[in-house]
Amino acid sequence: MSQSLVKNYIHIVFSTKHREDFIDEKIEKELFSYIAVLCKDFESIALQIGGTDNHIHILCTLSKKIALMKLIQEIKAHSSKWIKTKGEKYENFYWQDGYGAFSVSEENLYPTINYIKNQRQYHQSKEYKDELIEILEKHRMKYDEKYLWD
Repeated sequence: MSQSLVKNYIHIVFSTKHREDFIDEKIEKELFSYIAVLCKDFESIALQIGGTDNHIHILCTLSKKIALMKLIQEIKAHSSKWIKTKGEKYENFYWQDGYGAFSVSEENLYPTINYIKNQRQYHQSKEYKDELIEILEKHRMKYDEKYLWD
């Protein structure tokens, strides 16, 4: 084949350091828009971004030109610097070191989009820790819970 054809949908999840509540509704929309631009800068189009005060979900295409780890590293680094400029409350903002990333099939795009879009409602009855473990188990990922939380 004379060209490279790639279509990977990735659901990325990561939290604030120690799951501290930093992503309030005051900066949420602007943060999500900023992250969408970062994704686009790395040719990885964000389809939906959402979350709560202590974590974020990103559904995006993954460009054939960047490794997943590098995309997440760039998103975290740039958005962390950006958040720290938003006022005194955010000066000590950090993302957690790790992340979760899961492939999404074409037929599961819309359910995943809706799931991410409704994060604030979803978390009225479920903690982030429980959500992440459910996602890991759904994808049959092996993990050691003592290394999930920083």
